Order: sequence, then structure tokens, then C-alpha cells
Amino acid sequence: MGRGFTLTKIERPDGPRMSSAKDLEDVPVDPCDSGDGAAEESLSHVRVDGEGRSHSVMVDVGGKPVTGRTAQARALVDFPPGLLAGILESGGPKGPIEEVARVAGILAAKRTGDLIPMCHPVGLDVVEIDFARIGPDRLEIRCKTACSGRTGVEMEAMTGASIAALTVYDMTKALAKGIRVVAVELLEKTGGKHGSWSRE
Repeated sequence: MGRGFTLTKIERPDGPRMSSAKDLEDVPVDPCDSGDGAAEESLSHVRVDGEGRSHSVMVDVGGKPVTGRTAQARALVDFPPGLLAGILESGGPKGPIEEVARVAGILAAKRTGDLIPMCHPVGLDVVEIDFARIGPDRLEIRCKTACSGRTGVEMEAMTGASIAALTVYDMTKALAKGIRVVAVELLEKTGGKHGSWSRE
């Protein structure tokens, strides 16, 4: 008896049967680049089996060249009027929000492959997180990421920015429940098959 296991094809009267790995063999995979930002006609993370059913896959990037990749994303946190200035000057109930949120964002960016199912583990060369006050009541959190690899680091930048923003919320929520994370967005990326992209 061999080691491991196989999926058994079971006919069900009320729906589609399970599929085995054999069903996915010899089925073309969309060749579009993984995670490089340009619009594609189909999703690279979806494979269609011989019976027309779609399955999620982690894209094979083994044949892609190693190139320099960078990305920058931001998250925006809105505070009730008059609250942000005091927080930035004196800290929140749990301490200095910027340094704690910065560390949280860096740790999160490094763990993106564990958090987002179809993301590849990426050896990041650098993660930088910066804070800027926009107007009296909005905090901007920017996360920059870079690596030399076969896939982009956009998701790492967005994960870092979003977790830093959630950490800011956690550290200040005792002061006001109306604090809001209002946006998480990619600002720019470089490298890969599709080259550079910028939101501006």
C-alpha cells in the first residue's frame, strides 16, 4: 500500500462530484503574470479542469526570471475632530502608537505568504513604514517593500499598511469608537513583466 492519499471520485445526485488531481492534468494554465498589477483577461490563480470546473491554485512562478521588485501602499485612518493631534503628541492609552504600529506592519509584511492563501512566500529585502498627518484628523500610513524575486511585493506592502492601521486603531479605540480605517490601496509598483505602475 503506497504512502499518502488520493481523492476518490464520488458521484453525488445533488451536485458535482469531488475531483482528483488527475482531473487537473493536461489543462492549460493561464500564462499571465502573477501579482504584477496589469489587467488580465483571466485570473492567474484559477485553473479550469477537464469538466469545466474552476479550482484555485498557487501560480507556478519557477520559470520566471529573478528581478528587482518594489511596491508602495498606504492606509488612511480618520479620527474624530480634535483627537489626532493629542495622540501624536502624547501617545494613546497603550503607549506611542507610531512605533508599535510600525513594528506590527513590518512583521505583517514578512508574514503575508502565511496570511493570504495564494501569495508566495517572499524574501523581502526591506520594509519601511512611515506616518504622515493629512489635515487635522487623518493619519496616512505608507508601507514600502522591495525584494529580488520572481513575483511582486504589492500584497506585502498592502498587508503592512493595513496591519499598521489596525494597530493604530487598537491602540486608540479606548479614546473614541468612531475612528475609521477608510482606505487601503496600492500606490505604485516596479519590476516584473508589466513593468512600473503608479496610481498618480
